Amino acid sequence: MTQGTANPSAVAPRKKPFPWFQVCSYCILALGGIIMVLPFLWTVSASFKTYSDLFYNPYRLIPTEWTWTNYVEVFQQVPFHLYFFNTIKITAISTLGVLVTSALAAYAFARLQFPGRDFIFMGYLATLMIPRQITLVPTFILMRSLELLDTHASLILPGLFSAYGTFLLRQFFLTIPRELEEAATIDGCGYIRRFTTVILPLSKPALATLGIFIMMQVWNDFLYPMVFIQSDELRTLTLGLSIFRGDVDIQWNLLMAATTLSIVPMVIAFLSAQRFFVEGIALTGLKG
Repeated sequence: MTQGTANPSAVAPRKKPFPWFQVCSYCILALGGIIMVLPFLWTVSASFKTYSDLFYNPYRLIPTEWTWTNYVEVFQQVPFHLYFFNTIKITAISTLGVLVTSALAAYAFARLQFPGRDFIFMGYLATLMIPRQITLVPTFILMRSLELLDTHASLILPGLFSAYGTFLLRQFFLTIPRELEEAATIDGCGYIRRFTTVILPLSKPALATLGIFIMMQVWNDFLYPMVFIQSDELRTLTLGLSIFRGDVDIQWNLLMAATTLSIVPMVIAFLSAQRFFVEGIALTGLKG
């Protein structure tokens, strides 16, 4: 071998190109995250400002003078603790009711065989195309006929059934292998036993996802409480927030403090169920 011959194994490794696409993607996502969190940060900041500071420095995130009296005045001006209790009560009962009814209906549509099953399911899904505002008047007439106006039952009963919840859980149930139920059938389990011991334990991600969706919907609902509730002691948080909007002026610092208090429970609930929520979104397929 001559000395001038190059050794192929001595060739320097090829330098990897700089991941511009990945860096740009992260920058865009970071910018989107900052834009989404800015309103929440402004709300929290405004809740610690005085009225004059908020009026003269509305875009300043750090208050000139930190004050905690806004949170105290919220409970002094209105029975905010009562609004909290009413909202928690309505949200808890409605969420639990939707989880029960949607899970039972979804199991029937996913596993049971009966005449017209697919036709009934498609008709059930068709109700998703009807906005809630259209059903407001018929629901009001029905609640008036049942003498349930100005009661929490008028807010709970219409929301105990969810076509979206049934669809979401049905799609998840279809991804569960039938062999697991067949093994339970061999052990002598009926439909109810298979549903409670096989299906439900494997459906925690989907149930948590649906629970978060329903909680947010009921917690933030303003239209139905505004129409069905007249008594001050039965008001929800959304109605309570509207009190701080006067006929002439809006007490923005008190409104932001009350808004921050109303947001905290939902943030805690979402962070607590975040692992199940993300897993449920990833696993809920579109198998038909």
